[in-house]
Amino acid sequence: MSADRREWPLYEVFVRGKRGLNHVHVGSLHAADDAMAVRHARDVYTRRNEGVSIWVVRADAITASSPDEKDPMFAPSGDKVYRHPTFYDIPDNVPHM
Repeated sequence: MSADRREWPLYEVFVRGKRGLNHVHVGSLHAADDAMAVRHARDVYTRRNEGVSIWVVRADAITASSPDEKDPMFAPSGDKVYRHPTFYDIPDNVPHM
């Protein structure tokens, strides 16, 4: 591997499948720029024509919570039961719920 290729940024790849409603993380790759990352993601992660949309995100642009912070991060929502859709009737004509 050349020195230039080793310096390419890391991208995280998300693909939405033909039957899916959301993008799912499928892997990572290195690319010189965003356009190359999309092309490489298409070639690597949708070889069997299973995707309809690809997102690529530079890994250094992602900010995430730590699993160690899960209790203080998510515990406050536990006492707000009104945020959970268990109290609502969803009409039959509302798709994808």
